[in-house]
Amino acid sequence: MRLSLGITPRSYVPLGGASTDADAQAFITAAGITDATQKSAVNQLVLDLKSANIWTKMKAIYPIVGGTASTHKWNLKDPRDLDVAFTLTFATGWTHASTGMTPNGATYANTFLVPSSAITLNSVHISYYSRTNITPAASTDIGSWTNTSTNYTLLALGTTLGSYAGLQQTSFSDYPVFTDADSRGYYIATRTSSSLSSIYKNGLLKDTSAQASTGNGSNSFYIGSGNGNTPNYSTKQCAFSSIGDGLTDTEAANLTTAVQNYQTTLGRQV
Repeated sequence: MRLSLGITPRSYVPLGGASTDADAQAFITAAGITDATQKSAVNQLVLDLKSANIWTKMKAIYPIVGGTASTHKWNLKDPRDLDVAFTLTFATGWTHASTGMTPNGATYANTFLVPSSAITLNSVHISYYSRTNITPAASTDIGSWTNTSTNYTLLALGTTLGSYAGLQQTSFSDYPVFTDADSRGYYIATRTSSSLSSIYKNGLLKDTSAQASTGNGSNSFYIGSGNGNTPNYSTKQCAFSSIGDGLTDTEAANLTTAVQNYQTTLGRQV
């Protein structure tokens, strides 16, 4: 049975004597979160996303709270322990802590969210909150692509080529990219039309591209990798990630504010 369905910002259940959003409570219950600060942070995150009208644009939200694999795996939008609810499955090689989850450079987390079945062409975003400053030659921090598929959607942070994104496209000849001396922060890559994709860092628009979209990939999104079988694995600690519909400049700024407030409450902002 789905734990959260048709909930509006006015739907609340009691938590510790305070009013808590029902979607936040469903996640807290599923993940077994008991710490009062963590509960409050999750609840405010949900309220902020709903207030900014971003909640309905999300397919998967990974708050990465609680400090263990069993608490980090849950999708805030649908906290059922099922592949169809986009619950994370971790390959061996992750380190889990209160500050986030860190891949070892040879691992991944499968979201089971397949763009061709869950994402609308010309409307997509992916995001990654990195707490690690490193400059790899190549790194895919979150992405969906295969070695034989021509359509990919991915986000690469702080590489020697810069931070860049590819969104529902076939070629790296034209993509949003910027020089990035520090790979810590909150990154959003988004496509909002057939001829506009963008990349943001900490709420600021860094670059856009007019490269046309060509299609959605048929492989799951992976966190820490592009396809679960690639040399371009990530080693950056992840403290939040999301996948969903395309975001406007204002929506990207509002999402950044909500996520940064969330990280600040948890004492792990960068």
